[in-house]
Amino acid sequence: MITLSNVKKSFGDNHVLRGVDLEIARGTSMVIIGGSGTGKSVALKCVLGLVTPDSGVIMVDGQDAAKAERDAFLARFGMLFQGGALFDSLPVWQNVAFRLMRGALKRPKDEAREIAIEKLRRVGLKADVADRLPAELSGGMQKRVGLARAIAAEPEIIFFDEPTTGLDPIMSGVINDLIREIVVEMGATAMTITHDMSSVRAIADHVAMLHDGVIQWTGPVGDMDNAGDPYLDQFIHGRANGPIESVR
Repeated sequence: MITLSNVKKSFGDNHVLRGVDLEIARGTSMVIIGGSGTGKSVALKCVLGLVTPDSGVIMVDGQDAAKAERDAFLARFGMLFQGGALFDSLPVWQNVAFRLMRGALKRPKDEAREIAIEKLRRVGLKADVADRLPAELSGGMQKRVGLARAIAAEPEIIFFDEPTTGLDPIMSGVINDLIREIVVEMGATAMTITHDMSSVRAIADHVAMLHDGVIQWTGPVGDMDNAGDPYLDQFIHGRANGPIESVR
């Protein structure tokens, strides 16, 4: 569904992506791991066209992402943002239905509200949450609202940017389970970037480690622990000593 071929991106002298090659099969869940500042978010933004690669090709469902008609292209994606990114002035249901009330997907207000409440229920939130403002919700509830918004338009591809950041271990587990269930139910193609190894093990079919601007290792999640790659081994076990230099 998604192919990155020799994708490079620099910001001045900072060479973030140095030739990324990655394939994400249709209907599978790929989790990209790597240290802070290794380019995970830049790779995601390149796929969406929010950042233009300096070179290389990104194909989505056989179509060159750089040449796609933007509205139709972006309509295929859903996104769960790292910080929730809810609109604080809109009630919860309007946050969830934001895309459904605008553009090519525009639905009547009543219908959009019904869909929003249905999606809120799917992520474990009751209908009475719909008319609250985001500030009235806990961090875990806000994350669920963000997940409901990501799936509201039934996207083919869903991106998850650090989905458990700021959550306690129990709520992180709840969010991870919800993501896995929903991706499987929808048959969606998923791409997640995270530091949280519990999320990796809960969400991933395949894992790719981005290090020094290239994919250091990729393979099925079940092969990760015995891959024999020293960079991957150091990262997944959180060891201070190894080939990945830590900033002291």
